[in-house]
Amino acid sequence: MEVVQTNQNTQLNNTVGLSPHESLWKRAPTKTPDGSPVCDFMLLIPGLNKRKKAQIKDRVGRISAVLIQFEHIVVFADLNMKLNLLWVSYKPKPGSSIEIAQAIQKSVPEAKMIAMKLD
Repeated sequence: MEVVQTNQNTQLNNTVGLSPHESLWKRAPTKTPDGSPVCDFMLLIPGLNKRKKAQIKDRVGRISAVLIQFEHIVVFADLNMKLNLLWVSYKPKPGSSIEIAQAIQKSVPEAKMIAMKLD
């Protein structure tokens, strides 16, 4: 699992050979190691970058702990502090996005899943 926090000095996990300042489309995987396409979702964490450093560190630690629980399916995560967005890519498995997002929301209640509004 590759997990990186951008626009901040602390990384959740080092991403080998990648710079956190590269565009997300260059860093986020599109396929699993076996060649299957990955799925992904985003969570907005309003006001995260406006919090005190200790509060940010606490929330990053909570998010990291949740992602570690799902390391068997999460292949990449990126926390963009400038935009307060968490991007998560995972191996396709029905219900995984909701399960991972709910676990993050339980740990960081202000996190909101970004989704399309269906008519």
